[in-house]
Amino acid sequence: MNIWNAVALTVLLAGSVAAAPLKAGDKAPDFTMPLSNGTTFRLSDNLAKAPIILYFYPKDFTPGCTREACTLRDAYPHFQDFKATVIGVSYDSIKTHRRFARENGLPFPLASDADKKVAKAYGVDGILFAQRATFIIDKRGVIVWANPKVDPSKHSAELEEALKKFVGK
Repeated sequence: MNIWNAVALTVLLAGSVAAAPLKAGDKAPDFTMPLSNGTTFRLSDNLAKAPIILYFYPKDFTPGCTREACTLRDAYPHFQDFKATVIGVSYDSIKTHRRFARENGLPFPLASDADKKVAKAYGVDGILFAQRATFIIDKRGVIVWANPKVDPSKHSAELEEALKKFVGK
């Protein structure tokens, strides 16, 4: 394989050549997306309910994404202690999200970013899949915690620690 084919393959698998992921201290871009529970979520309309955990993941029904969603499901009561709103985001359709949420007993909704605009705004877009990343957004619409390299098996524990640090009880 020549160097240009290797570069093209890397971009295809890892994502587009895009802006860096947003980081703590950045203003969270507003967005509106359809949710798996039949409603629509607009960030600016929900800031009063902050903190908002916005987690991007590549694809429903893949092993890593299923493990991540289920660990977040299991930790959901702890997130509720902080009055956190959890929203999972991928490029999958609402129909696929509904099935994924139902089959895994997810207590939080999943958002469809089929046009990839939200992932792009947060700097986590890819050609085929959103990159795995998570942001905690406060009532001012500011990202107070960001993890652009989420490990699905440690995700819920990291979120709990971040909520304790940035939100408190």
